[in-house]
Amino acid sequence: MSYQLYRNTTLGNCLQESLDELVQSEQISAPLALQVLLQFDKSMNSALASKVKSKLTFKGNLKTYRFCDNVWTFVMNTVEFREGCTDVCGVDKLRIVACDGKATGES
Repeated sequence: MSYQLYRNTTLGNCLQESLDELVQSEQISAPLALQVLLQFDKSMNSALASKVKSKLTFKGNLKTYRFCDNVWTFVMNTVEFREGCTDVCGVDKLRIVACDGKATGES
C-alpha cells in the first residue's frame, strides 16, 4: 500500500495533467494512466523514505489535531523552521498530515 499524498504536489499535479492529456488524445489508455500514477505513489514513498537524510526542526502553536484511520493531522499557527542552529523560515499556518510509514501489505 502506498499513500497518494504526493499527487497533490506540483510534480504530482503536472503528472496527472499530462496523463489526462494523453488519455484524452487517445495516446494511452486510462488503465495505463492509472498504473503510472500508482507507480508514482510507490516511487515517491520509497524515495522519500530511503534517500532523504536532512533534518529540519520546527516550533509553533498547536491549534488542532486529530487521528483518524491511522492518519494524524496537525494544524499549527506561527511556525518557525530551523536547520541546525540557523533559522530557515517561518509561516503563519501549517498543516501536517502524517501516515504510518510501516504500512502492512507492502511487497
